[in-house]
Amino acid sequence: MAATVIKTLTVPWIRPEHRMELLLGSEIPDGYEVTTAFVVALDSADRVLLTRVDLPGRGWETPGGHLDPGETPALAAARELAEETGLHVDVDQLTLFGGRRITLLEPRPADYRYPARAFMAYFTVRLDHPGAPTAPHPDSECGAAEWVDRAELRRRCPTATWLPLCESLFDQ
Repeated sequence: MAATVIKTLTVPWIRPEHRMELLLGSEIPDGYEVTTAFVVALDSADRVLLTRVDLPGRGWETPGGHLDPGETPALAAARELAEETGLHVDVDQLTLFGGRRITLLEPRPADYRYPARAFMAYFTVRLDHPGAPTAPHPDSECGAAEWVDRAELRRRCPTATWLPLCESLFDQ
């Protein structure tokens, strides 16, 4: 499936001038380096699994994080899901469905730790049963994990840049 841009924006947490595009698609965009991987887990009741990141400026988010050296995006997504929520899935259960494509519009500053063309990959997993209670690993930066319905998702994460990606899965 060819990638479809569903929204274009900028965000305050990326200092250099940039463009962020929310993409729906099943492939990593050519010329972009995957820096992070996330999972939108849905259960049979169409609830989403969120995790609460206990760091300043964070809060309720989809589970995910940075790739470790040599790790594939799907492996990172499965690892982060397990660490941040306690839900363990096989990598082959994950499906890449889109992401956030970030393009710097000015030369990359020397102190900027990400590539000038970065991709934050989003995977999904659909459970064929109601999601069971979950809990983050004790060493995780996360303090809680919960299955929430659409209304609660919007209440907890109204300004999340990833929300349109997540909501696109409800229509499938």
